[in-house]
Amino acid sequence: MNTNSRISTLSKILLVLAALCLATNIYLPIWKIDLFAPQYPEGLVLLIYADKLGGNVEIINGLNHYIGMQTLHAENFIEFTILKYILGFFALLILAAAFIGRKKLVYTVFVTFTLFSILSMVDFYRWNYNYGHNLDPNAAIIVPGMSYQPPLIGYKQLLNFGAYSMPATGGMLFITTGILLLLVVLIERNVFARWFKKRSATTAAVLTIGLFAMSSCGNPGPRPVKINEDVCAFCKMTLTDPLFASQLTTLKGRQYVFDDLSCMTAYKKENTIVEVDRFYVADFCSPSAFIDLEQAILLRSDSLRSPMGGNVAAFAIQDSATHYKNRYGASEVSWADLMR
Repeated sequence: MNTNSRISTLSKILLVLAALCLATNIYLPIWKIDLFAPQYPEGLVLLIYADKLGGNVEIINGLNHYIGMQTLHAENFIEFTILKYILGFFALLILAAAFIGRKKLVYTVFVTFTLFSILSMVDFYRWNYNYGHNLDPNAAIIVPGMSYQPPLIGYKQLLNFGAYSMPATGGMLFITTGILLLLVVLIERNVFARWFKKRSATTAAVLTIGLFAMSSCGNPGPRPVKINEDVCAFCKMTLTDPLFASQLTTLKGRQYVFDDLSCMTAYKKENTIVEVDRFYVADFCSPSAFIDLEQAILLRSDSLRSPMGGNVAAFAIQDSATHYKNRYGASEVSWADLMR
């Protein structure tokens, strides 16, 4: 038997990981389209699975009706009938390539999977185009020359809605599958041997971990605010004083900044549908640093004079809070007190 035609153990492990990543696409959302507008501060989302649609489908269909777009129903797409079987087939094919261990089979799987990926994106673009351009001429709202095709990937403004199209969790794992297959091909073609005098399992492991890290996603923490540029999400005033800035992140990863803790409080009271992940406040003693509101020490005093009159400052350290409490004659308050 010609050992040169066999793949390495590392490649087999990577192929098994690729197959597992791809198999999860049968159950996880592959793509998502987020829609944001003033009347929907937390946004609407359309989730595309291998065999169904999820998210705020009914609300989106209601909005589509007014502008003449067809309503979305999974039974109208043949893709939702066959896609999960195609994904399952490829997952099994990748597993077979791992256990058979032949280089030619691996190369064939890689080329076939790449072609399938390209055809899938072309089909998705066609689907978006048809729904965005084939409009009902008798719709309640008609804007001459306007189409409502969402972006294939990225951002696009559609009337008063901002549309973000991007891979969902399953889509990121689908991309990871392709990257792992490419990595196996590069390993078996000895590409890395040209970069390193000897191939290192440690190097390959680091690359693999890096690929998974790039594929993972999570909600962002606080971001630096831009004084005299950022606009408060509640009062719409430009942020001018970093000492009293605050911000929140939602479960969907959206970030809202405020020029005063009172603005964040009012925003949360008015937008009860917003699913907040974390609240953050600027540390009065180090305003470039944001601290979790649940861990902050809050002081209120008319002498603090915050931009919108909330007059509440946050501190990360008890000694600092005590110092300013005595200096300004402040009283300690809690987040629950402010929300009443």
